Amino acid sequence: MSWVKLKEWVGTTFAGSLQPTRSDWIFALRTTSAGLIALLAAYALKLEHPQWAMMTVFIVAQPVAGMVLAKGFYRLIGTVVGALAAVGFTFAFGGNPWLFVAVLSLWIGLCTLVSSLLRNPEAYGAALAGYTAMIVGLPAFGQPHLITDLAVARCEEIILGIACAAVTSRLILPRLAGSAIKARLERCILDLAAYTRGAFAGTDAAKLDALYRKLVADTQTLGEMRAYARLEAPSVATRAHPVRRTIGHLLSALSAARMLHTHAAPQNAALLPVRGQLKALVGELADTPNSLENTKPWEARLTTIANEALHVPDSVAGEGEDPVGTITRLTVAGEFAQSLREVLRGLDAVRRPTTEKAMRQRRQPALIVHRDHHAAWRNAIRATVATMLVASFWLATHWSEAAGTLILVAVVSSLFASRPDPAQVSWGFFKGTLLALPVAFVVGQLALPTLPGFGWFVLFVVPILVPAALAMANPRLVGVATAFAINFLAFLNPHQGMSYDPAAFFAGSISVLIGILIAIGVFMVVLPVDPIATARRIAGAMREDLVRLCLHDRIPRRSAFESLAYDRVNQMMPLVQQAGRKSEGLFDGSVASVMVGLELLRLRIDQKAGGLPSAMTQNVSDFLRQLARNLLVRVPNEAWIASIAAMRADAAAIAAAGTPDALRVAASLRVVAAAAEDYPDFFRKD
Repeated sequence: MSWVKLKEWVGTTFAGSLQPTRSDWIFALRTTSAGLIALLAAYALKLEHPQWAMMTVFIVAQPVAGMVLAKGFYRLIGTVVGALAAVGFTFAFGGNPWLFVAVLSLWIGLCTLVSSLLRNPEAYGAALAGYTAMIVGLPAFGQPHLITDLAVARCEEIILGIACAAVTSRLILPRLAGSAIKARLERCILDLAAYTRGAFAGTDAAKLDALYRKLVADTQTLGEMRAYARLEAPSVATRAHPVRRTIGHLLSALSAARMLHTHAAPQNAALLPVRGQLKALVGELADTPNSLENTKPWEARLTTIANEALHVPDSVAGEGEDPVGTITRLTVAGEFAQSLREVLRGLDAVRRPTTEKAMRQRRQPALIVHRDHHAAWRNAIRATVATMLVASFWLATHWSEAAGTLILVAVVSSLFASRPDPAQVSWGFFKGTLLALPVAFVVGQLALPTLPGFGWFVLFVVPILVPAALAMANPRLVGVATAFAINFLAFLNPHQGMSYDPAAFFAGSISVLIGILIAIGVFMVVLPVDPIATARRIAGAMREDLVRLCLHDRIPRRSAFESLAYDRVNQMMPLVQQAGRKSEGLFDGSVASVMVGLELLRLRIDQKAGGLPSAMTQNVSDFLRQLARNLLVRVPNEAWIASIAAMRADAAAIAAAGTPDALRVAASLRVVAAAAEDYPDFFRKD
């Protein structure tokens, strides 16, 4: 059964292609080789638990070298902190069993709280510090004289695995973060061009929706790659800022293209030239081979289009159609052109990172991170309670294998706590662990005791770990495949002299499975996670950002607002992907809110400059106050519809002056009204 499953893994991983890609094979062979090197070195050093060195290689394995270094670095920090905590707790509370496990449970909760407030890979290190104390402390329970040796041995095993993984990832046909980010960004730009061309050409809505979802998913992946790539090389650090801003501009351009598609332009002389130029440009960008090798001509064309779109034509004011609607669409088209231009500039920055001196001269605004304290405390309480309950059962029953169950409860309830759906992720971990059990039994209990030696070990293990590593290269299977690989090695427990002991094998492995199932039950029953509720809290924070733009005397810089808004959008992406279509309005509205915020900034700047007539300035002030009220206070559906109509009426009243400034202000109001009308799930407080 297990071999069939392994075959299905590989087949599913590469569905849609005839064979694995070259980079997939390199990753799989490199990871397996690094694991064998780590195990052989552990044998040579006579480490007590050599399997941990090999397991660490598969735990920190990533397709991109920078990701390996980042995850390995924070795994090392977390291991050292957790080992030190275990030593301190053992010496301080080891004489009182109940107090000892209570302190360990609280430590797990504290580390889970910190992990939930941080981002990957820092969050991983914080979670690891929690359950490492459990892994090191429990084996020394009742034997405090062993704790120092256990802590040192654990750190040695982890350091050895990290070193092997890091060295091989950089020396054996490395896939560097800079190249991976550049390739992904280029693909996103071409997909954006294809999406925009389809939106202008009236392509089938289902195809557009599929491409939109792909762009959002790829953008999220790009953000994760940026977060993990910072430790790869000094040059990558200088790429981090432009990549973050480029991701934001990519989402802004996508939102503008979506709005232009939703609000189809009327046939008038002022709008058609800009629309035609944009349609031609994105079509050429998508179809021209190697179109992104030189971005300067595209940037120049986009600058020309943006200037034309944002200049109010004299003919618009005299047209009998809807002049404000025309200017509004021109404004959105101009925002699209500017955003796409900034994306292309971001691609140039990734290719040619700026020097340290240049970065200091034009330092990016500080990133203000949204931290969900509600979710963090929920995760901490849940991990503490789950760990304490299982620890109490262990102390009350004296069941020796319950220690393994307790460790797995601590690991799973902490490590997966901040995921959008921790129960689902934990279930994938359980499936991979369950699949590893029979394979490890056949190899470790039947084959290797009969045919001992490292050569036979390689012969039996490599055909299993290479397909597992191939599956780890696929984002859809990475969770199950990683669980299979590391638990196969944990169950196998490779030593230089393998012995036949099925009773101990099944007792230990069953305790592991029970621990994972208990953690899944805790995720489902104790303070269960609701991704939509978390996304709504982020949406509430974004609405409050817009309120501050409306009312606060201090007007922030555009770059500072964008930095904050894009960070919140990035946090929302995995949540809405987990929640599915019912939360799409929240995400689409969050992206549109960036454009709304930029229009509000433009209104506030015009208001402060004093160049508008006093009556118009008062109208803008009234509009901003009413918008702030609607964003903060629960509004019934009928009142919300009326408020949209009032926004449009305000725009029409201001546009009646007929001057270019009046039309521009009215267009900004209409952009806000259109976004609020399109995405009521986001803009209307529930």
